[in-house]
Amino acid sequence: MNSTDRETREALAKVPAITLGFWIIKILATTFGETMGDTVSMSWLGETTASAGQSGLNGYLVGTGIFAVTLAILVWFQIKARAFHPFLYWATIIASTTAGTNMADFATRSLGIGYPGGSLLLLACVLGSLAVWYKALGRIDVESVHTPRAELYYWITITFSQTLGTALGDWVADGSLGYLGAAAIFGGLLVLVAAAHFWTRIDKALLFWSAFILTRPLGAVVGDFLDKPVSHGGLALSRAVASGVLIAAIVALILFVPQRASRTEQAA
Repeated sequence: MNSTDRETREALAKVPAITLGFWIIKILATTFGETMGDTVSMSWLGETTASAGQSGLNGYLVGTGIFAVTLAILVWFQIKARAFHPFLYWATIIASTTAGTNMADFATRSLGIGYPGGSLLLLACVLGSLAVWYKALGRIDVESVHTPRAELYYWITITFSQTLGTALGDWVADGSLGYLGAAAIFGGLLVLVAAAHFWTRIDKALLFWSAFILTRPLGAVVGDFLDKPVSHGGLALSRAVASGVLIAAIVALILFVPQRASRTEQAA
């Protein structure tokens, strides 16, 4: 394969290489998804106020609709793009995590199935998505995401994983551990996954999706720690201010941390 063919193949890989910078931005994006999702459903749509539900609208459901439409539009642009665009990719990730926040809250709170029921339902969705993807294309690793069909499976799985992560984070944080204890649990699990990546032969695709799911509850509990009342173990910061600081940090990292497309197997 000559250099021109290699460059063409790499340009078709529209997801970023999995680096330390990728995981840092991913955790910040999931934290932003929690604060921004809560800003819309709870602060703006009043889901946690005394007037919640009096308008006949469910704030979590409306928030889910807003972010789901945004996500669908961004996924369409992502699939239609001819090359990897960092800002487009991370905007799509953020849309999936904000949609996931509201979907998880609607499932666990408004539907009344609770955190255990919501977590099990969403875990089934993630595993089902991965199973269908694998059966259809034979691979579920990031390096295989270089066709529109693979991209669609990729974004469906990501959205389910973001939603599952929100439910898991809320479930653990609402127990005796609190937000910081839950953050320590999920952070520790991520360290174990990283260690398995470097020092074991466990399938790398399995480890990637495990880490991807775990970053979401970590971001969720950190986001809740920032904006929940002091009486509930949080810092009671403004959701809008916290969201603004987080998005500024994400933009700065995208600009200054090298972003490159993941190589497909054909380009290796």
